Amino acid sequence: MTAINRARNRALADFVVLPMLFLTVALLGGLRVDAENRIFIFVAPPLVTLLLAVLLMILLVRGRLIRFHQWVGSELPPLRNIAHTWMFLTLFFASAQAFNSVLPERGLLHWLFSFFFLWTLWNNQFSSFDARRLLRSLAILFGTAFVLKHMLLASLFSPNGGWLKRVTGTLLQGVSLGTLDAPTFAPATGYISFFTLALYVAGLILLAFEGRDPTGIAVHPVVEEYRELSAVDRLAVRDAILDYEPQSVATIERSLEHRNE
Repeated sequence: MTAINRARNRALADFVVLPMLFLTVALLGGLRVDAENRIFIFVAPPLVTLLLAVLLMILLVRGRLIRFHQWVGSELPPLRNIAHTWMFLTLFFASAQAFNSVLPERGLLHWLFSFFFLWTLWNNQFSSFDARRLLRSLAILFGTAFVLKHMLLASLFSPNGGWLKRVTGTLLQGVSLGTLDAPTFAPATGYISFFTLALYVAGLILLAFEGRDPTGIAVHPVVEEYRELSAVDRLAVRDAILDYEPQSVATIERSLEHRNE
């Protein structure tokens, strides 16, 4: 009965919960609230967010949060392949919109934030990651960007004059901030962004738990690599193991003696 419930919960997460979470993130990531009219504005994701999403998807594959060989394959039922493909698509667009949520909309700050994300994700491509370390790194990355945009920069460009704007005006008297210009939005935009990022990180955590071994037993890395192989490759590995005939200890000792002579 426990195995049946586990299979049902996993199917519910794969086919319903995760796609709905990522689809919600994709819809809310570009949502802004105008500061004057209090109307909703949808900001389309810039091209750089798609590039960032591609780099992030590669990291998710390397961190074993995404397992293509286990989730999409010719040996799986068509409905399962379609469901997992749909989940991958929603995850990709949710990743792009998560970046869109914390990127300044225009100006020099937009490119500074973009370079920060690109530099971080590119360097991470050459680092070793597991699921836990990757999730912690992404939470810190998005959390830092959220604080910079929706707290510090929002205070800097607030029309009411936040504390950061007063401090900056005192330090930079006579210096124009035109190159750092950014549109101002209502404070509700920050709440929407926080909710969006929380849903995105929660989806990644659920994705990591969904891919864990149901027995909870630590698995050797070789076994994990074997599980990620396709059905044809698994058969080839098994045939190679069965065809292998190890030499006895006595045979090895005799060969060493002849070599020493």
